Amino acid sequence: MYWDIRSVEPLDNYKLKVVRVDGLEGVLDMSPYLKKGVFRELENLDYFRQVGITYGAITWPNGQDIAPETVEQELKRSALLKVSEG
Repeated sequence: MYWDIRSVEPLDNYKLKVVRVDGLEGVLDMSPYLKKGVFRELENLDYFRQVGITYGAITWPNGQDIAPETVEQELKRSALLKVSEG
């Protein structure tokens, strides 16, 4: 599907560099989610860096995943910030 993730790379400060199959790319800041439910485990940087892709979604080994709608919203916001800064 168009929202499937092509690549994800962990960055500093709990951020992810994300590229979707449709070419949309940007930085997803996970820090706002770290105090919420199952995402608390992501505070461990070693675990955070184990991010991967399962069936086109951003996932971690213990089942955490990010909804495609959230990824899209954050990537578009990231792209807008990049344009306004440049």
